[in-house]
Amino acid sequence: MSQFEEMKSFVRVVEAGSITKAAEQMNTVKSAISRKLSDLESRLGISLITRTTRSQTLTDAGEHFYQQCVRILDDINELESSIGSENTGLSGRIKIASPLSFGLAKLCPILKQFNDLHPDITFDIDFNDRHVDLIEEGFDLAIRIANLADSSLIARRLSTVQLILCASPKYLQQHGTPQTPEDLRNGHSKLHYHSAHEHWHFKSASGKKYSIKVPTGNITANNGDFLCQAAIEGYGLVYLPDFICSDAIKTGQLVAVLSNYMDNNTLGAYAVYPQTRHQSQRVKRLIQFLSERFQSNEVNL
Repeated sequence: MSQFEEMKSFVRVVEAGSITKAAEQMNTVKSAISRKLSDLESRLGISLITRTTRSQTLTDAGEHFYQQCVRILDDINELESSIGSENTGLSGRIKIASPLSFGLAKLCPILKQFNDLHPDITFDIDFNDRHVDLIEEGFDLAIRIANLADSSLIARRLSTVQLILCASPKYLQQHGTPQTPEDLRNGHSKLHYHSAHEHWHFKSASGKKYSIKVPTGNITANNGDFLCQAAIEGYGLVYLPDFICSDAIKTGQLVAVLSNYMDNNTLGAYAVYPQTRHQSQRVKRLIQFLSERFQSNEVNL
């Protein structure tokens, strides 16, 4: 029994939801699929799927193995297609991790354009602000808004993001508009993002850098769009990327403050991907496509 056939059967069982449905989809008998799955687990020495009479659940090892199998099978399909013709369209799955707000505002339109050019590409997107482990969780690439630390990942800069300190006119009327960062120590409160630093960084007119810890108000959250809306409602000051708050500032729902004092408020938007394995042609082309769209100013941040 070939490893390739075992992998295909395993992936089909996972995606079909049962051995019976997988056998139907593969036009074979249930016992053949069951045997391939048993042989695979026996050869690996682990349990991939926990099965009961009514359901099946991937084990942790099974989830990891499934992600790798999907990637390998996609790469094989892509290789076979590329041999047939250099002009053959891209195909296969691309698994992406992206911050929710950035993904909804900026990434979806570009992926739609890419899909129009390559309709056989399928996207598996995790819109989540958490810091995913690309290799462990089987992602092809991630979008990260950060000053990137050294890592084993390769990063391609897409654009620049500006962080803006702002509040609603209602809040500023009630608490006063800060004229210098020191004013934030008196009667002000902030809306806090879970993973953000406790201190806000400023610089004086002479260029001296310092930080201030502003008291956290009634709301802490892990989503920038929610915090933007809370700021519009007058809950407190908020420090947000421009792609989240710029529209509210343009319409007067939020007002930028202390712009001349902000320090360390520019971040990069990057496409990052592992360097530890072969990168498929479809992922390379997508990263190039993202870079071109952002650099051409078709995407406004």
